[in-house]
Amino acid sequence: MTGLIVCAAVLAAASVYGVVHRRGDGRVRVRAKDGDERLTAAELGEPLGERATLVQFSSAFCAPCRATRRVLDEVADMVPGVRHVEVDAEARLELVRRLNVLKTPTVLVLDAHGGIVRRAAGQPRRADVIAALGAAVEPV
Repeated sequence: MTGLIVCAAVLAAASVYGVVHRRGDGRVRVRAKDGDERLTAAELGEPLGERATLVQFSSAFCAPCRATRRVLDEVADMVPGVRHVEVDAEARLELVRRLNVLKTPTVLVLDAHGGIVRRAAGQPRRADVIAALGAAVEPV
């Protein structure tokens, strides 16, 4: 009987953890540490966008990375002056460590000067990316 109670408690705890973890996946957030961090075109290997840049850290066998790539490409095409840059996390480990990228996909929203404005770990929703761009893009 004790084993059954322990098993039920473990299942309940794992379920709660799963629900909480799943709700946070892909959410676009502001991190206090990101405010002072800047990325340059040289670090990314591609030019920054005139108004903002969507930086995606991906890996070769990451299924959500493909869907994230499509979303970010669509958003970058919709908003003038916004670029989408994809970074291979496995090839750029020094940058991954410096920026504390813990999973792929991770998306960073940069302002026109390369400052990190928002970040999402996991696959973000299109609406969340567009809202994050609102904080990064300076009015025309």
